[in-house]
Amino acid sequence: MADDAHVELAARAQTQKHPAAPSDTPASPQPPGATGRASGKSDAQQAPEAVTHTIPPRCRARTRLYRDGALAAEGFPATEIKQLLTHDHTAVWLDLYDPEIDDLAVLTDEFGLHPLAVEDAVHDHERPKLDRYHDHLLLSAYAAELDTSNGTLSTSELAAFITPAALITVRKDDRFDVDALIQRWDDEQELASHGVAFLVHGLLDVLVDGHFAAVQSLDTQVEDLQDLLFADDGVDTDVQRRSFELRKSLVALRRVVLPMREVLNTLMRRDLHLVDTEMTPYYQDVYDHVLRASEWTESLRDLVSTVLETRLTIQGNRLNEIMKKLTSWAAIIAIPTAVTGFYGQNVPYPGFQQVGGFISSIVLILGLGVGLYLLFKHKGWL
Repeated sequence: MADDAHVELAARAQTQKHPAAPSDTPASPQPPGATGRASGKSDAQQAPEAVTHTIPPRCRARTRLYRDGALAAEGFPATEIKQLLTHDHTAVWLDLYDPEIDDLAVLTDEFGLHPLAVEDAVHDHERPKLDRYHDHLLLSAYAAELDTSNGTLSTSELAAFITPAALITVRKDDRFDVDALIQRWDDEQELASHGVAFLVHGLLDVLVDGHFAAVQSLDTQVEDLQDLLFADDGVDTDVQRRSFELRKSLVALRRVVLPMREVLNTLMRRDLHLVDTEMTPYYQDVYDHVLRASEWTESLRDLVSTVLETRLTIQGNRLNEIMKKLTSWAAIIAIPTAVTGFYGQNVPYPGFQQVGGFISSIVLILGLGVGLYLLFKHKGWL
């Protein structure tokens, strides 16, 4: 009887959808437990089925239902979630895109979420954290992506409510790839029997993989910057500009990655009863990636500072070399000036108005000049 009721709800959800653009047009309804692979369609074709245009909420929403370790339905109205959760071994995912406070009323009505948690979910620039409430958790995190053309890091803020039977994600913009998240869940169907822990793991795995990819891209950018250290003149401005951009991106990435260690540690605590024994190794793997990304970010930030300091040191050394050469030539040029100045006196001196005086002045100029040149050349100043 439960399965019959579920089939009826899923069918009614499909009939309530509004027409959408061709890219969001849902496929034909599937029976409970069917997945994209079972119908022979690709995952990219199956992902849009999770979209629901039913009001409320007024914002764009996606829904998925897992039951008994399998995908049972998707794209159903958010107002039917509470009824669907009456069945045992059920986990629901609801995704809201750029909602307003009124749109989030469905969360309070359907899940009894704390008003402060709902308020934090719509506010911008929350720090990455995990807040605990009486019967649910609020996860605040950021997806990160690096623009390799200029070394600029872009982030996308994401909030997630974690209840015993549901995961509700709230996105502030469309830079977070939801299709990649759905694909990750589809690739790990064997873990779906763990319910919400499976959904949360997939979300964290996608976020942390994005952080790790950004760190790897930044590492490549820093290596390219190192190649410019001993380049010829004319790249000083480029090195300084790129060093500043990379350091700025690393600071922004550090603010996103570093707090995730505390988030993962808290989620794996036994008193939360979220992660069971079988899911613990998967969460530990994500935690290991967080640690590596954090340590890598710290080392790259120090390396960028070292690159900039090294470049300034090289500039100082080159300036010293130039000053030594200029000083050496100035000393050599000063010899003819001194000799001719002496012989230009208006008082008689040995050789005054004589050929011998002229010859002796030429000999002094050449002898002292060549002598200083050989001395400076020997010392490496010329």
